[in-house]
Amino acid sequence: MGDVEDEALLGIGAFARRARLSAKALRLYDRQGLLPPDRVDPVTGYRYYREDRLQAARLIVRLRGLDMPLATVAEVLAAPGPRAAELVAAYWESVEHRIAAQRELASHLRIRLAGDEGRSDMYRIEEREVPEQLVLTEQRHARPEDLPVWIPEATGRLVAAAGEYGGVAAAPFVVYHGEVNEDSDGPVEVCVPVAAAQADGVAHAHRTEPAHREAYTTVTKAQVAYPQILSAYDAVFEWAKAGDRTVVSAPREVYFADWAAAADGEPVCDIAVPVE
Repeated sequence: MGDVEDEALLGIGAFARRARLSAKALRLYDRQGLLPPDRVDPVTGYRYYREDRLQAARLIVRLRGLDMPLATVAEVLAAPGPRAAELVAAYWESVEHRIAAQRELASHLRIRLAGDEGRSDMYRIEEREVPEQLVLTEQRHARPEDLPVWIPEATGRLVAAAGEYGGVAAAPFVVYHGEVNEDSDGPVEVCVPVAAAQADGVAHAHRTEPAHREAYTTVTKAQVAYPQILSAYDAVFEWAKAGDRTVVSAPREVYFADWAAAADGEPVCDIAVPVE
């Protein structure tokens, strides 16, 4: 019976060649529980695999070709077909998001290392008039790593509160009353505009944002990531300086798009600076 069983199985060398894997990789996948052998010789420790395991082995090869972590590979192997496809799609979406952010970071670093911080010819700078606005606000001190969590959460709370006052009247914006970097924490203020007619009945924290003229440039979702967003700020400030325009208030980010639905390359935000 032992001879018959061995004849029906592939040794680790033959299996590795047909799967386009190394024997070392097969041993690793055995330890990780991804692809355990069907039989291990109790005396020699030699591993044997059924031929129909080649499909799983070849799938692992292809998933690893995407640089997929072994933990995610295990999830894909364990999932039924449609769910496995969803896992692959979600993983690749995260890869594309990371690459888009890294591309913008590389651009930011190139600008800085070349000595042309915020070079304005990389951004289209425009001007506009902004009317006086009644805004619900939430403010805190924050580090760069806090902002991707706190800004959406605070915006969500204020948008919900705006429903009590007729809804959101204009694009939410974030004001930086102090620098936010590795050494400074703002403070930062999230603002959601509501109808000015509601001013007398607003119970939430609020203030009036004065009418002003502002210079601004539009950035994509990938460009919003820190620190590459600093290049856009530098560009607007450089434009103002070159035109002898005085900055009269704190810089801000105006979020005019649905952040969750936007792709990395789609415009989502204006980097704006009030000027004289």
